[in-house]
Amino acid sequence: MRFLATLLIVLWAALPARAEIDIQEVKTPGGITAWLVEDHNIPFVALELRFRGGASLDDPAKRGATYLMTGLLEEGAGDLDSRAFAEAVESQAASFGFDVGDDALSVSARFLTENRAASLDLLRLALTETRFDADAIERVRAQVISGLRSAEKDPNDIASKAFDAMVYGDHPYGSPYRGTVDSVAALTREDLVAAKEGAMARDRIYVSAVGDITAEELAVLLDDLLAGLPETGAPLPGPAKLNFPGGVTVVPFDTPQSVALWGQPGIGFDDPDFFAAYVMNTVLGGGGFDSRLMTEVREKRGLTYGVGSFMVGKDQADLLMGQVASGNDRMAEAIQVIQDEWRRMATEGVTEAELTQAKTYLTGAYPLRFDGNARIAGILVGMEVDGMAIDYARTRNEQVDAVTLEDVQRVAARLLDPETMTFVVVGAPAGL
Repeated sequence: MRFLATLLIVLWAALPARAEIDIQEVKTPGGITAWLVEDHNIPFVALELRFRGGASLDDPAKRGATYLMTGLLEEGAGDLDSRAFAEAVESQAASFGFDVGDDALSVSARFLTENRAASLDLLRLALTETRFDADAIERVRAQVISGLRSAEKDPNDIASKAFDAMVYGDHPYGSPYRGTVDSVAALTREDLVAAKEGAMARDRIYVSAVGDITAEELAVLLDDLLAGLPETGAPLPGPAKLNFPGGVTVVPFDTPQSVALWGQPGIGFDDPDFFAAYVMNTVLGGGGFDSRLMTEVREKRGLTYGVGSFMVGKDQADLLMGQVASGNDRMAEAIQVIQDEWRRMATEGVTEAELTQAKTYLTGAYPLRFDGNARIAGILVGMEVDGMAIDYARTRNEQVDAVTLEDVQRVAARLLDPETMTFVVVGAPAGL
């Protein structure tokens, strides 16, 4: 299921304020903007690149092309075939990672200062001179198809696919970004080359770097690394037209335990009420064992091992979602309790004690810390993509603390809508 957007929101929202992290904005002569945190204590650099658009740029008839293409970026480049390229990267003690989701294609690089030049030469080849050899395409294609066939038997994947199709319709979000067995099987080398040119362009790139490198060195490095990319990529899709019919849709599946996803329209980070909504959701279902849903569904009634709600911020849609798993004979009751708690929060809001506890959780009790160059670089580039201010890490806790009880009550009444709350259940639930 597509929880990347949610995970990034959690990471950003959990940033502790650490005064020693000094974020610099670096602008290269070639027009690239990057955020940099210098740390010369260890001769190591973490570099993160994000290309906005990701798998949502797929031609509808070529679904899965960007995903398959991304899997081939380290399968040979320039004069190096797949094995030679892997050996060359290993010889430099470097590591590269490539991934793609609904809204972004990500590139992660880790390299030692002493091997910086050689490591970045290899990364440049991967970005600009990908080989797309026939044997590599077929090997990675087989891996993707194997994963797709496994997903056809996974209730969570089935639920995600059905939910997305219902909510997003014919928008790219409405179909699996990994494609289908048939669509991936039909992809050609030309399709992969076109997907790369559409997704990896200079007009949609975001960059962060953390470690043993200066602003001047980074500027030179980036212009050299990215010079061979196209200036512009494929057009970004427009906003998704959301469909939340309400009620419960059951997808029959032979399993002793049903799984459910639910959702309704959400709220974006650029909304003035975002932090109030985030605090509210922490109380409702995002605060782990202290949330109302965990208390009512698990602790009091024993209907599940885990239940939660989360805010999903995509580039073209904002949702408030949740998930739960329960025995077939108990899923109907679990859904009823969840709906009741949704209504109760909408009408009653939160208590002062719950507000205080949620703020403590978000600002200091369970923060995801800036531990290590790689984690910092990943969080910073995510902040850039979402349009956050460069001082967000310093001011974030202040914005959480500024949320009042009245803010939460107002947002709960505004945002929570039991009538549009739409459930997709996969399994054999009794009474649904």
